[in-house]
Amino acid sequence: MSAIGHALAVAGSMTWEILWALILGFLLSAVVQAAVRKATIVRLLGDDRPRTLAVASLLGAASSSCSYAAVALARSLFRKGAHFTAAMAFEIGSTNLVVELGVIMALLLGWQFTAAEFVGGPLMIVLVAVLFRVLVRKRLLAQAREQAERGLAGSMEGHAAMDMSVPGEGSFRRRLFSPAGFTSVAHVFTMEWAAILRDLVVGLLIAGAVAAWVPDSFWQAFFFTGHPLASALWGPLIGPVVAILSFVCSIGNVPLAAVLWNGGISFGGVVAFIFADLLILPILAIYRKYYGIRMTLALLGIFYAAMVGAGYLVELLFGTFGLIPRERSATVLSEGISWNYTTWLNIAFLLLAAVLLVRFFRTGGREMLRMMGGSPDAMAAHDSPGRDDRPAS
Repeated sequence: MSAIGHALAVAGSMTWEILWALILGFLLSAVVQAAVRKATIVRLLGDDRPRTLAVASLLGAASSSCSYAAVALARSLFRKGAHFTAAMAFEIGSTNLVVELGVIMALLLGWQFTAAEFVGGPLMIVLVAVLFRVLVRKRLLAQAREQAERGLAGSMEGHAAMDMSVPGEGSFRRRLFSPAGFTSVAHVFTMEWAAILRDLVVGLLIAGAVAAWVPDSFWQAFFFTGHPLASALWGPLIGPVVAILSFVCSIGNVPLAAVLWNGGISFGGVVAFIFADLLILPILAIYRKYYGIRMTLALLGIFYAAMVGAGYLVELLFGTFGLIPRERSATVLSEGISWNYTTWLNIAFLLLAAVLLVRFFRTGGREMLRMMGGSPDAMAAHDSPGRDDRPAS
């Protein structure tokens, strides 16, 4: 019982440390998503030219941070006419280039890891695009599209089908600060929390258990910390494997990344580990349902190679410029709750979150939560409350 209590204490301390940053990140993401319509996204992703992939990455960064929702949305874009490579670039951007991920990484790991994430993400997308052009044939793409058109539902399919952007014309500021804009931001904010909450809780619990129960000596031996070259070569190779087996995706893998960094994994290994949220076993099962077994194997191989390659490139680049932290002091366990800036920020942002939650439930939120895991057809029949310009009563 004492061991379980210790693990829960570690998980609780980490949760308290990152709470305000999570709320801030999701709020910024909600503001951006409220201004970007999905029809616009589909129109811009019709090929795999470099400019299109850059646009796909940026649109992904402005989209959902939930890995399951990102995978479902990428399939939806593919079915509506987006190029498969562009849809995958969007998927990578929406899980690895989002604001909330960068904020949490800076808070737990340090700004260098946030910078590495936003440098490594585009590198991974470039590698994925090159590998798709070289290895994936038109016949396989045609088979994947045929499978995608069958409309088999997966996790977060209903969430991916939702368009909660602000309706109407006018300037961005005018639409955002209108009653409909307030509603749209509240809807996106709450639905994003609902989408990632499971993975976040599981990730924190796993990170707490690993930090409390696994001795540093194990990680030091496992990551070859006494051999700098071997460690740098091994980290990006093993990082994605640890992520795949941990079943943790979205933002939930950042606390575990902090534990692994303190344990001795290389800088590039942390980056590759974070990227691998798109290859965990449940998501591989969804790929098989969406695109068939052959494309799933292609995605597994190409994504893994791109993650490893991006990890090596980031390790080399940041090492050359002396940007890799020398101290392994990621935030894993604090001394508990005290009246410091973290507590005051948590209180302020919890109040803000409460305001958004009230708006969400007063404008049809319960029905949206029920439809969240349902089919796109059910969502298409739903008239989103975010499209109602009238203020809530």
